[in-house]
Amino acid sequence: MNADESSLGRCPDCGEQIPEAWLLIEYETDESETEIWAECPTCEDVVAPE
Repeated sequence: MNADESSLGRCPDCGEQIPEAWLLIEYETDESETEIWAECPTCEDVVAPE
């Protein structure tokens, strides 16, 4: 990953960093919290980064 590329967090399946470019959806819950889903470029699963 590039040093100037931000990370969304780690994949809960394989542990790799997920770059912001792999973000699929960002939404606000009923409790006014922001949740995200992204595709992991390593294992190619759709996950909620940790």
